[in-house]
Amino acid sequence: MVSAVFHSPLDVSAEGSAIKKEAAPAYSAGAGSLKDAKPAPQVQAEKAAPGYDWSGLLLKVLPPFFGLALLVGIWAMVSIGTASSIPSPLETWKQAVVIFSDPFYSKGPNDQGVGWNILFSLKRVAVGFGLAAVVGIPVGFLIGRFEFLSRMFNPLISLLRPVSPLAWLPIGLLVFKGANPAAIWTIFICSIWPMIINTAVGVQRVPQDYMNVARVLNLSEWKIVTKILFPSVLPYMLTGVRLAVGTAWLVIVAAEMLTGGVGIGFWVWDEWNNLNVKNIIIAIFVIGIVGLLLEYALIKLATAFTFEEVKS
Repeated sequence: MVSAVFHSPLDVSAEGSAIKKEAAPAYSAGAGSLKDAKPAPQVQAEKAAPGYDWSGLLLKVLPPFFGLALLVGIWAMVSIGTASSIPSPLETWKQAVVIFSDPFYSKGPNDQGVGWNILFSLKRVAVGFGLAAVVGIPVGFLIGRFEFLSRMFNPLISLLRPVSPLAWLPIGLLVFKGANPAAIWTIFICSIWPMIINTAVGVQRVPQDYMNVARVLNLSEWKIVTKILFPSVLPYMLTGVRLAVGTAWLVIVAAEMLTGGVGIGFWVWDEWNNLNVKNIIIAIFVIGIVGLLLEYALIKLATAFTFEEVKS
């Protein structure tokens, strides 16, 4: 037998009001907690305005500044220790202001401003370096591509590469009968080896799978060079170019000291003959700055043409 229990509407309403009263404190407590709650840290971070990264700027600026300050400090102490036979940084700076106030004056073939000397040296480097690139890069491709040529030229490169570039200068004077072409010849012979070696190594390190695909597709040699080898070898080739231009700028100074004429190397030697040490120190800084700019330009060029990060 099933029994049913019936409640009156008054009892139901009373139970509902009791449930509401019991739930009300919890809800009010929850509402109070929502009012007192603070926004999450992420929300605060989003609302806060982003500040400038001063620590990153200091890390970039302070180390070079301290390095230059150390160099100037050692230079000043050496100047004091040698009883001013080595000019102080302040005296050299004043002389540099005078020199660079008119860098392109010309008072004859052997008396020209520092600007002309730098331009003549850069011109010789450009010609010798350009000729080395025109010859060295294709030769590097051939040596890396064909094993017979690699075995043929490797002993010659190993024999001639360690020779000092200045040892080639008398040969240039004998053959070309002039100081300017002899200096260009010296730049050529010292710049060609890094280009040949790095280009050949880059060709030899191309994955064999690429060459197998080219053989299957029956590609011509021109297609293999332009579509497969050149993009793969480009980072190696640009590394050789960087090494070559650095060597060329080093060698031209020594070559111009021996051959004379107009150029930054001859300017250093001429100032030494005049016992003008201030100008020699200025020339050292000029040579370093120009070499640094050449290196920086080639790094930017390498970064633009390669997907890999190129580090100095």
